[in-house]
Amino acid sequence: MATGLNTIWAPIPPRAGSSWRRKGTGPGPDGRALFPGQDLALYRGESGKPVMLDAYCARMGTHLTASTSAMIVKNGKQIEGDSIRCPYHGWRYNSAGDVDDIPYHDGPCPKSASIRSYPVVDNMGCIMAWYDPDGRAPDYDPPFLPEWDDPQWVRWELDHLGELPAAHAGNTRQHGRCAPPGPDHGAPARVLREPIHRPRLRAAPGVGRCSCTRPTCTPPPGTGPGILLSKQVFAGNTIYELIANTPVDDGLTKCFHGCLFKGSAATATDEDRAASKEAQAGALEAFGADFNAWANKRPAIKIMQMKTDGPFRTGRKWYSQFFSSPEDAAMIRAELNGIVHTEGMATPAQANHNIDAGLPF
Repeated sequence: MATGLNTIWAPIPPRAGSSWRRKGTGPGPDGRALFPGQDLALYRGESGKPVMLDAYCARMGTHLTASTSAMIVKNGKQIEGDSIRCPYHGWRYNSAGDVDDIPYHDGPCPKSASIRSYPVVDNMGCIMAWYDPDGRAPDYDPPFLPEWDDPQWVRWELDHLGELPAAHAGNTRQHGRCAPPGPDHGAPARVLREPIHRPRLRAAPGVGRCSCTRPTCTPPPGTGPGILLSKQVFAGNTIYELIANTPVDDGLTKCFHGCLFKGSAATATDEDRAASKEAQAGALEAFGADFNAWANKRPAIKIMQMKTDGPFRTGRKWYSQFFSSPEDAAMIRAELNGIVHTEGMATPAQANHNIDAGLPF
């Protein structure tokens, strides 16, 4: 595989040059996806379930969801149950990737025509997919916030932030792994620790100030190399910030961003929704402050590090498990699982860091 990744949960972006043709959860083809480095077909079945398959029909290599001109697509007949018909000759693929009907053939369908199916879930406004080059089932779940289903909370509308060089994508995971002497996104950290457990790593700066000078508390846990969530409390507001990056091709990753905002009443008001948009825009401005730096730096394969930088190398070794065999990944986790504190910085208890209660990760 071009990207070198072995396992990842990540949101699925459309292929460059195409766009999702539909919105909502009704049945139909969603279009072309590229993840990671492979052309894929994404559609939603009549049950509402999203399905992702290898893109091309085994018969003549026709893309299953890229056609807009075939009559079967124009007439809305391409989706049958949770299966999809090839727009060229009508071979029908079920959600497992097996051909289960050929219009002009009454015998058994060839097993050799099967294509790969990928685990996908609807999760917090995203379609998230699991990738393993050897087809193994997911060994951890994508993160989910119960607040997503709470009417008091205003859901994010994702910012699609375009594509970044993949060598820099680690910055969305690693920018908090050091103890900077000054601001990180304009936020000087007061406490930093690294709770590490299996696919999740949390860099937890306890009290700082964001670029718009509001007090904030942020413990951002990373779930695999694709998804980061942080809980932030400032100016009486509580938000969860999502930063996600999806490898789309060799040397290229697509970045997403959003904020889940706690409203002021049992059911979020129009004022809450307006405040949510403002909070997400402010968080994006702080996050985006690094984009220009990432676009104008070389890959940091080796870094110059001071003892007081914190467990940066530990974070990088944790990250390497997702590029390793399952056996090597298990050894990396066994070595790293635990809590690593940053030299010269307060522990969460010493800093009275107390916003972790109720976190589901």
